Amino acid sequence: MTQYALGIDYGTNSCRSLLIDLENGAEIGSSVFNYPSGEMGVLLDPKNPHVARQNPQDYLDGLVAVTRGALEQAVVKIPGFDPAQVIGIGIDTTGSTPIPVNQEGTPLGLLPDFQNNLNAMVWLWKDHTGYAEAAEITQLAHEMRPHIIAKCGGIYSSEWFWSKILRLSRIDPEVFAAAYSFVEHCDWLPAELSGDTNPLTLKRSVCAAGHKAMFSNEWGGLPDKEFLSHLSPALAELRDRLYHEAHTSDVKAGSLCAKWATKLGLTEGIAISVGAFDAHMGAVGAGVKEGTLVKILGTSTCDLMITPTSQPLADIPGVCGIVNGSVLPGYYGIEAGQSAVGDLFLWLVKNLVPESYGSTIGDKFNAMEKAMAGKKPGATGLLALDWNNGNRTVLVDVRLTGLLLGQTLHTEAHEIYRAYIEATAFGALTIIKRVEDYGVEVREIVNTGGLSIKNATLMQCYADIIGKPMKVSQSEQTCALGAAIFGAAAAEVDSIGNLQTKVTATREKVYYPIPENQAIYAELYSLYRDLHDSFGTTRWSGNLAHVMKKLLEIRARQS
Repeated sequence: MTQYALGIDYGTNSCRSLLIDLENGAEIGSSVFNYPSGEMGVLLDPKNPHVARQNPQDYLDGLVAVTRGALEQAVVKIPGFDPAQVIGIGIDTTGSTPIPVNQEGTPLGLLPDFQNNLNAMVWLWKDHTGYAEAAEITQLAHEMRPHIIAKCGGIYSSEWFWSKILRLSRIDPEVFAAAYSFVEHCDWLPAELSGDTNPLTLKRSVCAAGHKAMFSNEWGGLPDKEFLSHLSPALAELRDRLYHEAHTSDVKAGSLCAKWATKLGLTEGIAISVGAFDAHMGAVGAGVKEGTLVKILGTSTCDLMITPTSQPLADIPGVCGIVNGSVLPGYYGIEAGQSAVGDLFLWLVKNLVPESYGSTIGDKFNAMEKAMAGKKPGATGLLALDWNNGNRTVLVDVRLTGLLLGQTLHTEAHEIYRAYIEATAFGALTIIKRVEDYGVEVREIVNTGGLSIKNATLMQCYADIIGKPMKVSQSEQTCALGAAIFGAAAAEVDSIGNLQTKVTATREKVYYPIPENQAIYAELYSLYRDLHDSFGTTRWSGNLAHVMKKLLEIRARQS
């Protein structure tokens, strides 16, 4: 009998399902659920632009909708399909996205007393309210536990676990006191499905724990009480109500309980894998292997690489952690990324692109890409910094902001769009140079996400700027595909490597660097680095008088 696995991918604005045939990777069912709460699923505070929270009820409602939606499609598509053929479920989520929970593991945001309190809701990855706390953690770690912060890239981020929890303890002691524990989104949902949400016993993801909560078996798990007490005695006390071990995602988190089997229309007892973050499972769904960089192109980007734990690996400043088993068992997972890519383009279209380009967002994007077609690199005379939501790697500074240089009274919207595309590619190249400087070879790049499939101009710019062929994953949903692979592995159907061979692939179209474009982009990247280092670091000294004139010179040559 054919066996299937279900992957569920929780993104920033929606969740989606993917039901796959484990023999050949055929995608037989998929459904999307847009979170109804807040603005595009995000709960905001008009008084504070750093706030980004979510309603946990949206996650539960979405789980039912996308699972049943995928099953309904499978029944239509596959004659004789039986939901009993689904043998495993995997779940990925954003992160760090911690949830304050009570002693039973119920999110405080689901309780009547806290339903209108933003601080009791889920703290989404892009909530940056804890930037001051992140700086405190960074400074203290360098003073007390330098070996720990070194594995985090040298700088702790406001996107991560401890900065969010410390911030909550200071701004809302009532909610903090009501929270018996805190559970990552990717850990809570597998526990919910298995019917046991006890914060002390549910299986925690090493991906979330290692990359965002400074967990490692090398130093006994989470940061020690002495260190935490210097931040806050309350954090030291909380440590006992968190966890002492964490697991790779091929491990079974539990079995589908009767309540959720009925809700979802699946068979009680099927395997549920330990959760992980979207990009890490997406890397597996894209076929990650040693020497491959998987780039998840979405609202933000995440770059994932692996290297065998049997080989020495230096600490890499500025990356989002080096964690044993966070992507695949037996490998260190190396995470990096950029805080605004698709978000940056969407901001441009919503706020600056005139109606002459079209009446809808889609029309405007299509018109701008058409207007860019055939234009030479450097012909816009523009250069941008892609920091409109801060810098995730390699500067790790949420308080950096965007910059557009070289605009004149003749600058048009599609030229700004191209400059932003190029800026995100320059940022991607900066990340690659950093990891290669520390001995991690990048031999190929596999891209995934909607931008890699829909935007040929972007992909060619990336190839020309990075200087490596850009491949694109066959699946449009590699995060959900990776989750399905782990669901199957937890059910002990096959090894992850064999499953990857069967169900992952790249598309026929490959974007190769164009030599003449590479030469121009090398000049522009030198200018980008001047801006990057002058605005982003305190070490840079000099002046920027040459930048505008050089941009004009390149524009004159390329126009």
